[in-house]
Amino acid sequence: MATAVETLEKLERRITLTVPVEEVKQEVEKRLKVRARTAKAPGFRPGKVPMKMVAQQYGYQVESEVLNDKIGRAFNEATNANNLRVAGFPKIEPKGSEGAPEGMIAFDATFEVYPEVKLGDLSAAEVEKVSSPVSDAEIDKTIDILRKQRVHYHVKGEQGAHGDGGPDQTAQNGDRVTVDFVGKIDGVEFAGGKAEDYPFVLGEGRMLPEFEAATIGLKVGESKTFPLSFPEDYHGKDVAGKTAEFTITLKKLEWAHLPEVDAEFAKSLGIADGDLAKMRADIKANLEREVNNRAKAKTKDSVMDALIKASELEVPNALLDQEVERISEMTRQDMAQRGMNVGNVPFPPELFKPQAERRVRLGLILAELVKANNLQATPEQVKAQVEEFAQSYEDPQQVVKYYFGDRRRLAEVEALVLEENVVNYVLGKAKVTDKTVEFDELMGNNAQA
Repeated sequence: MATAVETLEKLERRITLTVPVEEVKQEVEKRLKVRARTAKAPGFRPGKVPMKMVAQQYGYQVESEVLNDKIGRAFNEATNANNLRVAGFPKIEPKGSEGAPEGMIAFDATFEVYPEVKLGDLSAAEVEKVSSPVSDAEIDKTIDILRKQRVHYHVKGEQGAHGDGGPDQTAQNGDRVTVDFVGKIDGVEFAGGKAEDYPFVLGEGRMLPEFEAATIGLKVGESKTFPLSFPEDYHGKDVAGKTAEFTITLKKLEWAHLPEVDAEFAKSLGIADGDLAKMRADIKANLEREVNNRAKAKTKDSVMDALIKASELEVPNALLDQEVERISEMTRQDMAQRGMNVGNVPFPPELFKPQAERRVRLGLILAELVKANNLQATPEQVKAQVEEFAQSYEDPQQVVKYYFGDRRRLAEVEALVLEENVVNYVLGKAKVTDKTVEFDELMGNNAQA
């Protein structure tokens, strides 16, 4: 039985649930008899333990199970009878004998309900639709990156199949140098400030700028002593913010040889016949696919921002807390996979609350929008999306089997398609501004990439 629903605050509700004491007693006795059939105790054969001993050993546990079942059933019946959509889990508290009718046990169930989502007029929403062209310049830049990934080094001054590196025998940006170095603070060597035969490539930023600047211009066998100021935020706390005196000696100097853009280079990229035109076409197709995905993501973000602005709803704290916990756990797992020891690292909920609230809010808005406009993902759309994913792999059919062989993977694709349906629906209603984004900005690259 249940009393009327009380509205406590915004989405919070309370229902008083009552369960007959006699019903609980009868069910407990029934379950104890079942438990007695297999109960064990010293001095008794299995199933021959006296009921009094069975009740002493299992009575509290069985009574708790019965009450949980009875209250759970009563709560579900009460919320269904009142057409309540419960968000999260209820908090169940006993009322005490003074708050219960005679012969009844009473509990208060406090919980939140899903909010009413008011979708605004999307025709007034402003959305940016992002695009980015892929030109020959982007293809050339990508080829340069691919060449750098295949770089190999030769000793400067030694003649080989690719030459000797030119007349300049000093260390320059792009060269790989091998050095000995020792650093001192106030004349004393410090931990981590000394190494022998240490290799690095000048210009890649692995070393502090002052260290690289001191190395440039050296010849093999030459040494240089120079001051180096560690940044205040340097990862080595013992030297952060301090100035050290370093001495470096150049042991080995190698120049970088980039592969020529020829048939062999094309073959190394998977173009079997080494055709350079095919190679460029393949690179362009891959770039356009990636650009399209990133442009879609930015457009989706703009659509989601517009939906949040256009909609009114209260966010249930229960759902917010669940999402904070989920994001926190995902972050912890990600850091652990990167080799970080996060066992005792505190994760304050406030760190994840803004992100969690946005996700919960959008989830509620999208659910309402999809239901109101029949935007569910169709099997045909899901199949087409999986096939599109598969095109970037060597064995597309294997990728299709991978997705369709696991319901959870397929559900992820369905969610993506559903989001795309929402995006397309909003783009058809809102005020859309086409925005062209530079390739480097979209891809997060800089001009040196």
